Amino acid sequence: MDQPIRYYSTNRQVPPTDLGRALLQGLAADRGLFLPERYPQWTRPELEALKELTYPEVAHAVLRRYTAGSLTDGDLERLCAEAYDYEVPLERVTKNTHLLRLDRGPTASFKDFAARMMARWMGHFLADDGGELVILTATSGDTGSAVAHAFFGVERIRVVVLFPVAEVSDRQRRQMTTLGGNVSTIAVEGKFDDCQALVKEAFSDPELGGLHLTSANSINIGRLLPQSVYYVYAYTRLADVAAGESITFCVPSGNFGDMMGGVIARRMGIPMRRLLIATNANDEVPRFLSTGRYEKVVPSRVCISNAMNVGHPSNLARLVDVYGGRMDETGALTTDPDLDAMRRDLYAVAVNDDCTRRTIREAYEQHGVVLEPHGAVGWAGLMRYFEEHPQEAEHLTVSLETAHPAKFPEEIRTCIGLDPPIPPSLIGLDALEESYESMSADYGCFRAHLLANFA
Repeated sequence: MDQPIRYYSTNRQVPPTDLGRALLQGLAADRGLFLPERYPQWTRPELEALKELTYPEVAHAVLRRYTAGSLTDGDLERLCAEAYDYEVPLERVTKNTHLLRLDRGPTASFKDFAARMMARWMGHFLADDGGELVILTATSGDTGSAVAHAFFGVERIRVVVLFPVAEVSDRQRRQMTTLGGNVSTIAVEGKFDDCQALVKEAFSDPELGGLHLTSANSINIGRLLPQSVYYVYAYTRLADVAAGESITFCVPSGNFGDMMGGVIARRMGIPMRRLLIATNANDEVPRFLSTGRYEKVVPSRVCISNAMNVGHPSNLARLVDVYGGRMDETGALTTDPDLDAMRRDLYAVAVNDDCTRRTIREAYEQHGVVLEPHGAVGWAGLMRYFEEHPQEAEHLTVSLETAHPAKFPEEIRTCIGLDPPIPPSLIGLDALEESYESMSADYGCFRAHLLANFA
């Protein structure tokens, strides 16, 4: 068994802790985000050995390096088999370019990969720790439904999901608001950033000290570690591992948790030529990498790729930390990161709605591929990268498709004139009864709600 890894806060004001405590805390006491103190390294023979394994087996091989000392191998193996009981297709589009379809889970979103494992981890650690948890989750689209379904019915855990009332699709909302039980939802009159700010303020509020609050947003390290797995899986499925072939990934990005999964995989030794970051019109990160100055987008811009409508991504603090800098939760840089290294490893581009819609049409007309808005942002970013670096089209490349097109039927119908087939997870959803509360983006109201319902 590998030596246990400790997890430190990006604000460096509290001692490192183990995985169980980091998971159950969510946000560090100093408002920083947890990261592993080291990244276990793959050898080439170890990566070659993964090539014939199933997805749950690859997940076990990756995650055991981070759970050592916290979970037994047997427990982790069982949890991986339970969490990943669906397909993870890799679809070839051109000779060297592929789509990684992360839309086959129970809520038809890539968020299932992290949420299902995280729910199982938390249930395990809570059984040892005792007590009850209240999970606060802000969502701009798919996180809320994935978290709600993953934790639905889990004993001693109650879930509160906050979503911007005007910025989620009908089916995204229904996936959250039709469960009931231990899941409650709040429609916030504001932006995703308002929802996220309410959650973060609650964590540091002494008046809520009697509640055991934690997060299932990507501020929680339990979201990032499982998301590193599919980068390893895609690489070992497609690359000539024995020859050390390198790969490029393109990641549609909003709060940058998915992107950080790729950073973790790279730090573990997956040979990435470059990690491409494609945002929608919320272009604060592309501008930061270009100019070295970070300026939040306030208010965040409303785009059809709604799960990416984030004007101040929490996980940017983690990315800055990995490259030697320091950024606090407000976005203030106290130590500059190594921008030259970031620009060498990363490529960031912003894609507007017109380009997103055009990409949906072109991908269908040219390749017979149906993309939803988020995956289209990723594909558009990749095409932009190939335009600027034509030689890179000759190398192995994977673009992430992060949600099922059936979650956005109106946009797909408008762009290419067809209704995407509905996956089993969405059948019958439109007929279910919804239940949710509405609230202003006022923290006093949110605090009163938590005290009245969870104290």
